[in-house]
Amino acid sequence: MEETAMEETALDSLLAEAARAVDGEGAPPGGPSAQAATMRVNEKYSTLPAEDRSVHIINICAIEDIGYLPSEGTLLSSLSVDPDAECKYGLYFRDGRRKVDYILVYHHKRSSGSRTLVRRVQHSDTTSGARSIKQDHPLPGKGAPLDTGSAEPPMDYHEDDKRFRREEYEGNLLEAGLELERDEDTKIHGVGFVKIHAPWNVLCREAEFLKLKMPTKKMYHINETRGLLKKINSVLQKITEPIQPKVAEHRPQTMKRLSYPFSREKQHLFDLSDKDSFFDSKTRSTIVYEILKRTTCTKAKYSMGQGEGRKKDSALLSKRRKCGKYGITSLLANGVYAAAYPLHDGDYEGENVEFNDRKLLYEEWACYGVFYKYQPIDLVRKYFGEKIGLYFAWLGVYTQMLIPASIVGIIVFLYGCATVDENIPSMEMCDQRQNITMCPLCDKTCSYWKMSSACATARASHLFDNPATVFFSVFMALWAATFMEHWKRKQMRLNYLWDLTGFEEEEEAVKTDKVKLTWRDRFPAYLTNLVSIIFMIAVTFAIVLGVIIYRISMAAALAMNSSPSVRSNIRVTVTATAVIINLVVIILLDEVYGCIARWLTKIEVPKTEKSFEERLIFKAFLLKFVNSYTPIFYVAFFKGRFVGRPGDYVYIFRSFRMEECAPGGCLMELCIQLSIIMLGKQLIQNNLFEIGIPKMKKLIRYLKLKRQSPPDHEECVKRKQRYEVDYNLEPFAGLTPEYMEMIIQFGFVTLFVASFPLAPLFALLNNIIEIRLDAKKFVTELRRPVAVRAKDIGIWYNILRGIGKLAVIINAFVISFTSDFIPRLVYLYMYSKNGTMHGFVNHTLSSFNVSDFQNGTAPNDPLELGYEVQICRYKDYREPPWSENKYDISKDFWAVLAARLAFVIVFQNLVMFMSDFVDWVIPDIPKDISQQIHKEKVLMVELFMREEQDKQQLLETWMEKERQKDEPPCNHHNPKACPDSLSSPAPSHTYHGGVL
Repeated sequence: MEETAMEETALDSLLAEAARAVDGEGAPPGGPSAQAATMRVNEKYSTLPAEDRSVHIINICAIEDIGYLPSEGTLLSSLSVDPDAECKYGLYFRDGRRKVDYILVYHHKRSSGSRTLVRRVQHSDTTSGARSIKQDHPLPGKGAPLDTGSAEPPMDYHEDDKRFRREEYEGNLLEAGLELERDEDTKIHGVGFVKIHAPWNVLCREAEFLKLKMPTKKMYHINETRGLLKKINSVLQKITEPIQPKVAEHRPQTMKRLSYPFSREKQHLFDLSDKDSFFDSKTRSTIVYEILKRTTCTKAKYSMGQGEGRKKDSALLSKRRKCGKYGITSLLANGVYAAAYPLHDGDYEGENVEFNDRKLLYEEWACYGVFYKYQPIDLVRKYFGEKIGLYFAWLGVYTQMLIPASIVGIIVFLYGCATVDENIPSMEMCDQRQNITMCPLCDKTCSYWKMSSACATARASHLFDNPATVFFSVFMALWAATFMEHWKRKQMRLNYLWDLTGFEEEEEAVKTDKVKLTWRDRFPAYLTNLVSIIFMIAVTFAIVLGVIIYRISMAAALAMNSSPSVRSNIRVTVTATAVIINLVVIILLDEVYGCIARWLTKIEVPKTEKSFEERLIFKAFLLKFVNSYTPIFYVAFFKGRFVGRPGDYVYIFRSFRMEECAPGGCLMELCIQLSIIMLGKQLIQNNLFEIGIPKMKKLIRYLKLKRQSPPDHEECVKRKQRYEVDYNLEPFAGLTPEYMEMIIQFGFVTLFVASFPLAPLFALLNNIIEIRLDAKKFVTELRRPVAVRAKDIGIWYNILRGIGKLAVIINAFVISFTSDFIPRLVYLYMYSKNGTMHGFVNHTLSSFNVSDFQNGTAPNDPLELGYEVQICRYKDYREPPWSENKYDISKDFWAVLAARLAFVIVFQNLVMFMSDFVDWVIPDIPKDISQQIHKEKVLMVELFMREEQDKQQLLETWMEKERQKDEPPCNHHNPKACPDSLSSPAPSHTYHGGVL
């Protein structure tokens, strides 16, 4: 006992000496003013509980600086045995009771600690008392050692500016009610962490400000289906039980708690038996983030000193002093803080890992082994928030809806495979007995060729160009409308289950200068946006033109090859290589256009964050839409349309002849183009990039931190804190990239589905992997995002509707102009002699006399086929050379064109009407959900009416007791005091008030 008392006395004296060393040389060693100031700091700004405030932790760090090395017994007696285990390795403060709700990360230089402290003391003399106390004393925690005797290093005004901003900002956070704890003694060299905890009173206050709906004590039964529907639901539940995730939140619920916006005056309505779990980790981090956004620091204020350093940085400081208020977003952008994020709930794998929501999500959602199961959307929303939950819910609905589309697409493809041998046009093209000689595909180097050489292309075209394709196009248009309605109903159901029915998203203004911008101020930015977007679209068109020139020149070069196999596969070789070039260009430009779209949106200075996000999404989608679909639009609608005719071809730059479609049409080439671009984007951009780039960044960050950190055996043995592990993860960059890749895929599935019926199948297979890939990325690779409330998917829904409407028009033009569906119908009903398709190929070909070639365009080897050619054929509707108006457009062309335009008009209006009919028939809100919402309103009114009645009854009882106390006792000696003896009735006290 005596040894312990002596050690405590020595420690107290050393602490006092350390306090004098930290406070400055001029301070009295034990003056009452210094002691009072120290007490005020410890009481007002310390985040430790009252029972732990006997030792000022900051001053412990100064013990080393005065040359005192404590023994192991002293350290063991003053500190706990395993503080990291007590605070659950960073999930709690060091007291083990207060949960860490948010983390701020900053970079620091330990060598400049003494100089900074001296300057703080000098600066405190010129500021107000309360303000100086807050800035002169750092936060409690494991800070850097303070070496007051070391030589002063060169002054770094940038670091000092950031340090003072942090001190002011953290002081304002303390004033807002948050509790902070600093940790600079980490395994990551030069990185400090500020742990933030929101106490109960702050949580209640902010929940009331944010109007967060919280569950009350009142519970009610959810209306269940009855009769036949109930039996069907029970059977479906038993059938789908193996594919349901083993998560409590995913089980069907029969009871639901009534929710109401939190109010401190009505806390009795809520179940507050367990205050630690009333606000979950997602809600706590959201509340802290709102405080961080609202809290600001104005500017750095400190004495610059004298000398050349002051002149050197005077311009920077004057600029800094003109800055307005800084919130957490601006502080992160200016490098004052390196990162800000909430913590994950714990580890997701490993031995002796405590069970948490992150581990459950990893096992039941983020593993590839559970790809066949439904997603635990409620648990995703509980952990990541409503906005991310809605994204995965939408992705799940989209993937489910792709199943019937894939089945129908497979049936259409199999129908084409089954009828390919019965297709008369392809049989005629493959018939070598017809001896149809075709005109050269290029000038000079290309010679005449047999139509039978294109037999394989013609047979393959029938797989996608058959009567079932028209049906599939109509089906997909109705499928898109049904998908949108199904998602709206699912969204309303989630809004009810997640208590978002009355939620209206508040648009928070983007912090800009106080000067209000007029249209004159914004006009240069708008003009820059317009010119930039037009320029980038022109760049895309120029690249497509370059690929066209490549195709033309490559076809001419391959035609000169002596190998017959090379010459016979010219079209396939040129098409495949050109599509691969297009794919690489699309992937590269996608990344460039994303950065440019963000820059263009920033210079517009939108008024609100929601407006900023919507403008950014619109610009990025517009540029990426043009980038992804321009090559496909060219093949579908422009290739072979402006070729000219033999003897009068159209040339690019007077040397490159425009390429033409194969005798079977351009639909097969469109199919090849669409399939390679779609599959290539999904495989490379969506999957390999999402897997490879985050892992590469994580490896580079790990190697960089390992190189910066000095090797230390104790540090290697020491287990990392939770916030250190999360700091090494990739920052969350928003949902825009995730939505964008799915929206582009939705365009591939719907816009050109007439040319590629297997597109829904490949999209389905990709999305099954994409869901688990995104889930694993969110759970294991990314820092935990801040939970954001949202009741819908925002502007993405409007983009989806626009793509659905555009798909009807594009598919109508693909069927009528790209495929041979309309020419076949015209021939069958107008020109066929026996009501069959015999003679259709010959009907679509025109004749050309080889003597009419322009000088220098005839084949160099006209006898390549072994005989002299007098008449060659080409695909077009023109008059023959023996006609009076030779090579003019024939009447058949106008008949086919009229039929094509008529089909576009009829198809478009019919499908649009059917889509609108589906939209009208299916209600946006499910009937049971509308009933439940109405029931909640009624129950809420009844709850408050009962509460009012109880209050009024209690008030009347109290008034009655008060009235009885004021009345004199009634007896025979004082008959006037008796109420019965009064001539007039006693006044009745009636309460007509509201809530007290």
